[in-house]
Amino acid sequence: MKIAVVSDIHGNVLALEAVLADLKLEAPDLIVNLGDCISGPLWPEETAAILRETAWPTVRGNHDRIVLDDPIDKMGPTDVFAAERLSQASRDWLATSQPTIRLTDEIFLCHGTPDNDDRYLTEKVEGPKGHLPDEQTLLDELKGESAPVICCGHTHIPRVIRLQKTGQILLNPGSVGLPSYEDDHPHRHVMEAGSPHARYALMTNNHGAWNFQEKILTYDWDTASAEAEKNGRPGWARALKHGFYGPLS
Repeated sequence: MKIAVVSDIHGNVLALEAVLADLKLEAPDLIVNLGDCISGPLWPEETAAILRETAWPTVRGNHDRIVLDDPIDKMGPTDVFAAERLSQASRDWLATSQPTIRLTDEIFLCHGTPDNDDRYLTEKVEGPKGHLPDEQTLLDELKGESAPVICCGHTHIPRVIRLQKTGQILLNPGSVGLPSYEDDHPHRHVMEAGSPHARYALMTNNHGAWNFQEKILTYDWDTASAEAEKNGRPGWARALKHGFYGPLS
């Protein structure tokens, strides 16, 4: 059994197309999507149109929830851009996404933590950046979720973590469409993958043991960056082009 795990596409249809091309070569048995599908100053409707046809099990990310549920005047500019451009068919598709998915007895899917789509699981914000949490912090954030494999997104930083106390594996595939960003919750910080590549992950069951592979793909990030710049988001433009947030020193 080979499962592909994608997350945090953020309306980057060019990165998604690169992932789809690679998925054809990898031919996984199943593809799952951990959410934050369309929010961003890029191609939200074009991205949704592709995802509507996939029938992938899809978790609702925090930005998916905001676009669906919040009034426009309460949204930030990233979500407003997407909300104003989504067709009703795409909104209807996005509404079929689920807060969490118990894929099998062994595999649990969430966007942030098992009980909160806007909390980091595989990063702890200390100072200006995220860092690998200690094991007790991870266990506390799981809130008793006992699935042997827990797949999450939200941080945009790829990780595979094995908990010594429980033997559980935490997989974060990183972001398909946005390699770095700045946020002000719980305080101002940046997340940076360090390169502009599109990312997803493969997990393969090998006689009862899971093996993991991070896929790191080239795509036309210059065009994605130019689209963000054209749409008035220079921070996104730098992030998409370089994989770091903010101007290069």
